[in-house]
Amino acid sequence: MKRLHRLTAILVKLQSKKIVQAAELADRFDVSIRTIYRDMQALTDAGVPIGAEAGIGYYLVDGYSLPPIMFTEKEANALLTASKIIKTNNDQSLIDEYQEAIEKVIAVLKTTQKEKLKILDERMFTYNKNAIQPSTSLSVIQQAITNFRVLEIQYIKASGAYSKRQIEPLGAYFTNNTWIMIAYCRLRKNYREFRTDRIINLIETQEFFSSQHFSLEDYYKKRVEV
Repeated sequence: MKRLHRLTAILVKLQSKKIVQAAELADRFDVSIRTIYRDMQALTDAGVPIGAEAGIGYYLVDGYSLPPIMFTEKEANALLTASKIIKTNNDQSLIDEYQEAIEKVIAVLKTTQKEKLKILDERMFTYNKNAIQPSTSLSVIQQAITNFRVLEIQYIKASGAYSKRQIEPLGAYFTNNTWIMIAYCRLRKNYREFRTDRIINLIETQEFFSSQHFSLEDYYKKRVEV
């Protein structure tokens, strides 16, 4: 049963990532790389179309999909708990998108699981005492980051001054109950940070910007050095 659980988890991992390395799976399941090789062969023998590239990793062949995933009771409880926490978030678009995702999860649960989840939903509550101006743009910003899409924003600075910018969104982080977008500002010709709760209007343009290497770790290292 331990191996069956591992094989199922490997399948989920393969479907969630484009490429998965054997060393990554060995660390994840605390087994040897040779064991992972045997697991991959077992999955292939069972008819799962797994591709492999030497020195790169394993992948699922395009077009293959797993049957609906069955969640354990603890996994479903964890997702419900996360939804409660997200409801204290200050971005309404994130709350709405997550709620839709949770409803899809609940749809595949067994009747007994749904009944237990309903009890837990009624008996868990989160409270955010800080009254803040909610934002509604995070969902669009996330897509723009991954699709390399230029955004036009109308923004209110801390001073109260109005600003209109064209930006190339690169990342986002959450701090002090506020989502902050990191972007390359074409007006200032440099990186800038924008509080999403100060964006009064946002337009996703049809223009794409060139993909560039960006990591939050490198960004903050340079920021500390300044």
